[in-house]
Amino acid sequence: MRAKTGDSLLMHGRVVGDHDRVAEIVEVLGTDGEPPYRVRFDDGHEAVMSPGPDTVVRERKKA
Repeated sequence: MRAKTGDSLLMHGRVVGDHDRVAEIVEVLGTDGEPPYRVRFDDGHEAVMSPGPDTVVRERKKA
């Protein structure tokens, strides 16, 4: 998995009724775009994550 600052992580819900979550990558802490990532959720919460197989990277849309 490779990402850059500004990309998003889409984390799929793992159980029935669990919603998908999206977080913006605010800092890449690994080398060459690899995890871990510092992310920010819509509610302002920040975390350091090493995403699992239920997570995909969405590239930032170019304007």
